[in-house]
Amino acid sequence: MSSEVEEEERRPLIGHDLGSSILIVHQNEDTISICPLPQSNPTDTSSLSLPNQRLSSLDVFRGLTVALMILVDNVGRAFPSLNHSPWFGVTLADFVMPFFLFVVGVSIGLVFKKVSSKPNASKKVISRTLKLFLLGLLLQGGYFHGHGKLTYGVDLSKIRWLGVLQRISIGYFFASISEIWLVNHNILVDSPAGFVRKYSIQWMFSILLCSVYLCLLYGLYVPNWKFKHSNLLWSSDSSHLSIIQNVHCEVRGSLEPPCNVVGFIDRLILGEDHMYQRPVYIRTKECSVNSPDYGPLPPDSPGWCLAPFDPEGILSSLMAAITCFMGLQYGHIIVHLQGHKQRVLLWSVFSFSLLLIGYILEILGMPLSKALYTLSYTCITAGASGLVLTAIYYIVDIEHLRKPTVLLQWMGMNALVVYALAACDIFPAVIQGFYWHSPENNLVDASEALMQIIFHSKRWGTLAFVIVEILFWGLFAGFLHKKRIYIKL
Repeated sequence: MSSEVEEEERRPLIGHDLGSSILIVHQNEDTISICPLPQSNPTDTSSLSLPNQRLSSLDVFRGLTVALMILVDNVGRAFPSLNHSPWFGVTLADFVMPFFLFVVGVSIGLVFKKVSSKPNASKKVISRTLKLFLLGLLLQGGYFHGHGKLTYGVDLSKIRWLGVLQRISIGYFFASISEIWLVNHNILVDSPAGFVRKYSIQWMFSILLCSVYLCLLYGLYVPNWKFKHSNLLWSSDSSHLSIIQNVHCEVRGSLEPPCNVVGFIDRLILGEDHMYQRPVYIRTKECSVNSPDYGPLPPDSPGWCLAPFDPEGILSSLMAAITCFMGLQYGHIIVHLQGHKQRVLLWSVFSFSLLLIGYILEILGMPLSKALYTLSYTCITAGASGLVLTAIYYIVDIEHLRKPTVLLQWMGMNALVVYALAACDIFPAVIQGFYWHSPENNLVDASEALMQIIFHSKRWGTLAFVIVEILFWGLFAGFLHKKRIYIKL
């Protein structure tokens, strides 16, 4: 590294507060080597030890996200208000994916602050991207049949290509490659202007991605289309005949369920058999008499209600990568700012600015939609992610109140394991495989039924069961931590 870059590592973006200053010397994922700057000679670091300190707030944030995913996935039917919004609007569940993407971006800012070899770093990024994508394909491609089903296996002609981990892998790839190749590591960051010069090309790249998304979303023509479904889904008729359903579109710029560009591109490239077969809009008023919950189709329901739609589709995943870029900027602030107050201040300003932009976009006619991953939704959820990170950082890394969040921290340190075993129902499916006389008589269902009896309510009993499940996974992750077992790709 040049002397100019070495000097950059010793200088803050803005003047520091000696009472809370730290010097960032080296960092790995979620880990930075830091040491306090003595007041007598802040620039003399030759005699200081350099202990590794992990940013606990990132682990807590990641653990909170996994816990929220377990919560909303398992109580969504009991509490529809916690489930994903049927189409427009946001609920608690709609913040989970942005939280994942945001914290990935923050971590990337720490991992690639130093890049000794761009080709080698790129190879590692490509390798990890492929591993994440393939793991997502295994977990959500249809091989595992989920809660309550004691079968496995997938018809390759109907495998689902995209899912949660696949979307994360796409965001990780774009953000990491841009951090490696589009950041000028020779620029000294000693002022806000230096910060802008260092990352300006990366910002332009993210704006380009956003512009491509918006141009396609509002400018691409969506023709009429058709899909095939079984009439068994529509009625009690047992003839199992396949029905061809026509959907009339011939529009541009529609954001409604049947004629949006996001679904059109997925049908064109992936094919309807490789998309998610239970679309979120099946809970809209047009498609469910119990909206926003699942329910029977209304008598006058439109034909597109049972058409496949992938909530982690190609075009929406391109826009989802922008959330990683936004998280990346918060990671840059960690790297270049030494004082806690400065970080909290800038994070808060950026977060409220994103919330304001998202709100203005919604007022101007761009609705919030997780399914389409609209720009307004991106700004609102990224701003909320920033505020949550700021709050956790203040509680955990500034005030050092870590005991109340220790379970979440443990879950965050092994988030991939907990996600695969719990959020993807791998562990519950294994337990359900051991039953008494009938598959319904298994430990998982019996425990949930017991909670419902205790609380005299199916809804609240289910919620209590899921909370106990989250506590179990927190303790399990704590056990792995005590054994120093950390599984990452």
